[in-house]
Amino acid sequence: MRILQIIDSLEAGGAEQMAVNYANALVDKIDFSGLVATRAEGVLKNKLCSRVSYLFLNKKSVLDFKAVFRLRKWVIENKISHIQAHSSSFFIAFLLKMILPRIQLIWHDHYGDSEFLDRRSTFELKIGLAFFKGIISVNQKLKNWAQKNRLSSNVIFLPNFPSKSEVGNPPTILFGIKGKRIVCLSNLRPQKNHFLLLEVANKIKETHPDWSFHLVGKDFQDDYSRQLNEKIAELNLEKTVFIYGSKKDIDFILNQSSIAILTSQSEGLPVSLLEYGMQKMPVVVTDVGEISSLIKSKVNGFLVLSKDSKSFCEALILLIENTDLRKEIGEALYEKVNKTYSESAVIQKYLVWLKSLK
Repeated sequence: MRILQIIDSLEAGGAEQMAVNYANALVDKIDFSGLVATRAEGVLKNKLCSRVSYLFLNKKSVLDFKAVFRLRKWVIENKISHIQAHSSSFFIAFLLKMILPRIQLIWHDHYGDSEFLDRRSTFELKIGLAFFKGIISVNQKLKNWAQKNRLSSNVIFLPNFPSKSEVGNPPTILFGIKGKRIVCLSNLRPQKNHFLLLEVANKIKETHPDWSFHLVGKDFQDDYSRQLNEKIAELNLEKTVFIYGSKKDIDFILNQSSIAILTSQSEGLPVSLLEYGMQKMPVVVTDVGEISSLIKSKVNGFLVLSKDSKSFCEALILLIENTDLRKEIGEALYEKVNKTYSESAVIQKYLVWLKSLK
């Protein structure tokens, strides 16, 4: 097989990271592995394996037919057999199918607001997905939703999987005291609910003032970001909460941290949680999306209700005050992630499913 991943951009994000992860993972397993970024490049371009064939389309609009024909030419030249379109890139894959009927299309659905699927429109999807062979859903809720709405007869749930990160140049050195850092890997978006994080940080500052919080993820410099920074100033958290933006040396950042958290109000199964697991990080996370399928509270992490700052603080303080518990929780999470969510396990299942499509 000769498989191409298509993604709108290579900015830091879950869907973007998985497009890169699939392209890299398939290099040694199939005849050809490629990736096309349609609209924008970004920090994740540096994570592409050198043996992955790469094209940047620089698409200017939704109906940029010049870009579609450039894509068609590149697909023909590289004798691509399958296209895996991630998230909204399914539309350019659909346009390509109209002028290159032989190509086989797969849609990879990374929809993040899985708590609000009842509000998601299906009209455009039903039209476009009629030309796709199957759907990959990143969590069970999305799979159930696709089947319920009859978007395809071939729907599979494949969990996200982590990959090794690079060392930054220069490497990211975190502020704060060694052994007393709490990290959160998530882009600055409303669904990630960093305001809960600030509420927790403000309470932890009172009981454990030496501990600090480190936010790593894309800063869109928008209203959400502005309000977040205003709240940090209002609560006098400038020496407790630090924002770094997008970084590529994630493993190095996690190795400088003692505890990892997610405060989301909506999720699928976040890649960042899997990255925590592979680095044996003890975690406190909100019970949203598919997170409970991975985290068993007090066994391999702490699971608290979304927006429940009191329970979040209590779990965090347990980890802060008990080094042995942190080690035990981190080891248990690593075992679960390595067994079920490893690259090799997911890719093996993926290739079997792909070959079964008629």
